[in-house]
Amino acid sequence: MKTLQDLAEIREKMRKEVALRTDDEAASKYDKQILVCGGTGCTSSGSMKVIEKLESELAANNLTDKIQIVKTGCFGLCALGPIMIVYPEGTFYSKVEVNEIPRIVKEHLIGGNPVKEFLYEETVTDEGIKPLTETAFYKKQHRLALRNCGVVNPECIEEYIGRQGYEALGKVLTTMSQDEVIQTILDSGLRGRGGGGFPTGMKWRLAKNLVPDADMKYVCCNADEGDPGAFMDRSILEGDPHVVLEAMTIAGYAIGAKQGYIYVRAEYPIAVDRLRIAIQQAREAGMLGQNIFGTGFSFDIDLRLGAGAFVCGEETALMTSIEGNRGEPRPRPPFPAEKGLFNKPTILNNVETYANIPQIILNGAEWYASMGKDNSKGTKVFALGGKIHNTGLVEVPMGTTLREIIEEIGGGIPNGKKFKAAQAGGPSGGCIPAEHYDVSVDYDSLAKIGCMIGSGGLIVLDETDCMVDIAKFFLQFTMDESCGKCTPCRIGTKRLYEILDKITSGKGEPEDLDKLEELCQYIKANSLCGLGQTAPNPVLSTLRFFRDEYIAHIVDKKCPAGVCKELLSFVIDQDKCIGCGLCAKQCPAEAITRTDYTPEGHKLASMAIDTTKCVKCGACVSKCKFGAISKK
Repeated sequence: MKTLQDLAEIREKMRKEVALRTDDEAASKYDKQILVCGGTGCTSSGSMKVIEKLESELAANNLTDKIQIVKTGCFGLCALGPIMIVYPEGTFYSKVEVNEIPRIVKEHLIGGNPVKEFLYEETVTDEGIKPLTETAFYKKQHRLALRNCGVVNPECIEEYIGRQGYEALGKVLTTMSQDEVIQTILDSGLRGRGGGGFPTGMKWRLAKNLVPDADMKYVCCNADEGDPGAFMDRSILEGDPHVVLEAMTIAGYAIGAKQGYIYVRAEYPIAVDRLRIAIQQAREAGMLGQNIFGTGFSFDIDLRLGAGAFVCGEETALMTSIEGNRGEPRPRPPFPAEKGLFNKPTILNNVETYANIPQIILNGAEWYASMGKDNSKGTKVFALGGKIHNTGLVEVPMGTTLREIIEEIGGGIPNGKKFKAAQAGGPSGGCIPAEHYDVSVDYDSLAKIGCMIGSGGLIVLDETDCMVDIAKFFLQFTMDESCGKCTPCRIGTKRLYEILDKITSGKGEPEDLDKLEELCQYIKANSLCGLGQTAPNPVLSTLRFFRDEYIAHIVDKKCPAGVCKELLSFVIDQDKCIGCGLCAKQCPAEAITRTDYTPEGHKLASMAIDTTKCVKCGACVSKCKFGAISKK
């Protein structure tokens, strides 16, 4: 495939092949298609065994020519894996087990009657079975960066082409100048989705113009996603790797680069394998390499694996690592657009940012800018986790409120608990408290309350979470991940952690709050790179919105949420206790004893806890059938 005509012919052929899974009316040669999630979450739950069983059952029933099995990327509802969708019906099977496959094949694929008890419960109604797109989880989403995830086979370039793949690259190379490409990205309002939110088009323009006579320029992709609870970039790479290759090639044309590098952490084996397959396929198809589409433009992409250092998410540290050195940040200026990888002009964007590029080129800047709010255009992918019903991957227009994301898409807080806060942006972000539940999720609105979108991790917390402990958790992470190059980050984060540990251990003093704030401001102002500059954010935001919890830990020596072990005490309510002794049998420290007997001298009346022996494991609470034991 060397020409646009070749590309168009394959697109038309493959458009029919993916018709059953889309709104396209073209006819497919298959009667049905079964899409099975092959992302990390579903794979770990056994989706490959489900595929193997499906293959054997279809073969045994002579259905191989009529029904196609497609291994896709993530559908989004990660907690329900393994996931399987049968088209054209769109029936959604969740938590599929291998022993369920024969019945699904017999009753559904042959008999035409979906097995309702195996379906995702929210798709089963009194009126019948509704498609996944009409469920609460999907209804308010707008999947742009995720448009192909869960739709195409990520290891098949032809299926990507069937969904307009590489059409944007053809348009750019044959009808647009470099400046026109950059202006389109500028006009779209696309900002970097890696955390900083810098205008993408401005970054590209700087790299093109600052050193116009450079003999070499580079395009880099940051796939070193390291935030706790974040898996947006991984899911795009696993479900739609070609979109990143196409976008990087477009970026290479725009700035005049000939070489690209994708820096991906080695802990993402599925993403790495699919990237390697995609790169090889793109080279063989003429989408990468020399003289692409016969236009004279040449561009290639290579992988570089990272060892999982969080600091390598910082652009200069990432480039230093690609060069073969220890991943440490460099002082700026000069910025990468002037001196980046190998001291040559370089642009670096993350996976999600690149995933938007082809659609912006095909549909225009105005189309993209029509989505979102104010200076936050387009959509944003979030990894929902923590205390929420629907754990998974969601993509919503910028400006969607936090309440909509958590209550409507996420399904709310389980177990009847109340929403307390959401940690946005991971270790670099801050917490959004319940008083800002209706905040618009966009760059400017979150910045006004001292938070940030970050790369897109969104961890939901309820009333059983201790905010001091949450700040301590993220501080420990950044302390461990500091490269150690600059003193404010290397030593400052350690001192911060020590103060937080002191407070959660019941040894805090009132002046510790002033020390925390002073140290936070010093670290932010003097650290070399973004890791240190943003490390204090979880502490500052919890101090701002949950100062009363800090005071309770310091003054009252109590943890209101009952999380900090050193501040806990377990108490037996004598009015509820019947003296059954089950708690005493469960106690590993033999801290629970009998307190008195009935006049007859043989019937146990109540129990008591010896606080000097209690190790605060909580085993007694979980075993008491009468709710007589509580932690205070």
